[in-house]
Amino acid sequence: MIVGIPKEIKNRENRVGIVPAGVKAFVAHGHKVLVQRGAGVGSGISDEQFKIAGATIVESAAEIWAADMVMKVKEPLAEEFKYLRPNLILFTYLHLAAEKKLTEELVEKKVTGIAYETIQESDFSLPLLRPMSEVAGRMSIQIGAYYLQSSWDQTSSGKGVLLAGVPGVMPGHVTVLGGGVAGSNAAMVALGMGAQVTIIDQDVRRLEYLEHIFGGRLLTLMSNIDNIEESVTKTDLLIGSVLVPGAKAPKLVSRKTISQMKPGSVVVDIAVDQGGCVETCRPTSHENPTFIVDGVVHYCVTNMPGAVSRTSTFALTNVTLKYALQIADKGAEAAAKSSKAIRLGFNTIGGKLIHQQIAEAHAMPFTAWEV
Repeated sequence: MIVGIPKEIKNRENRVGIVPAGVKAFVAHGHKVLVQRGAGVGSGISDEQFKIAGATIVESAAEIWAADMVMKVKEPLAEEFKYLRPNLILFTYLHLAAEKKLTEELVEKKVTGIAYETIQESDFSLPLLRPMSEVAGRMSIQIGAYYLQSSWDQTSSGKGVLLAGVPGVMPGHVTVLGGGVAGSNAAMVALGMGAQVTIIDQDVRRLEYLEHIFGGRLLTLMSNIDNIEESVTKTDLLIGSVLVPGAKAPKLVSRKTISQMKPGSVVVDIAVDQGGCVETCRPTSHENPTFIVDGVVHYCVTNMPGAVSRTSTFALTNVTLKYALQIADKGAEAAAKSSKAIRLGFNTIGGKLIHQQIAEAHAMPFTAWEV
């Protein structure tokens, strides 16, 4: 199989879909890897390193997209829709529940769309989402801490709160919505900085687990309207990290609740690429990462891990390669037959939308797919 690795075109997206070790693995399995010139530069990987690993460096995106399987990091943007075609295997983060136009394009062009974020193992874990959730969760606290400063912008400012506090002064308060991978990593970093941390989740067993692993150093609350409103209105930094695999994130925080936060408070919505769990959030970019609603700073960048591209790229290849090799070795449909985890990654095939939650999110026809 010919595998194409394009240069990402999303705003300040410096990750790349594979590292040289991954290229070596594909070549060892008898496959050919095409890498677009300069695709790895933002992650500190040169064209020469890819060539030494066995890749062929090509100039144009069109050459890359002509491959049997395109393996990348972020969903195709409008400029890339012209490359979509029948029988193309597209293996990437798709987040289709928040992208109706892309969903329609994949269906219309009969693309085999396999999403990193919906590959799910028998223990319900999401192995290809986990490393980026870890990165985003850890980043969310350092980003939030920065925007809490009163001097980050000439026209806007945070509350001027140091999350760690100092002796004799209260530390900052961080509220985390969702106790999954991203949320627990956010809590870990916030606690490490010395902040007061509240984590809210709907699964009491998960809260018991978090209480145990953090040694009772954080406050755990069940997810309900009262607990969310009371915690959010009092917090300095709100982290939204709610995930429903493949589906839009539920809106847990209303505009009214945001308006009751103190001016200069900060919201970082990690769930924004799935629609966001805060009503006032909308997607932003690394170039223009924030906006203010009712005096509250909102950071809603859809590709947060792209800011730490080298760490993210290597972490991503660590988990994607196993599944990508199965797809390349067996072909997409045969790989789906032999692996339920890969089967769950399929969102579109042959002009059909085969993921129920995505179909429901866009009121589009759903087709059950039997392999």
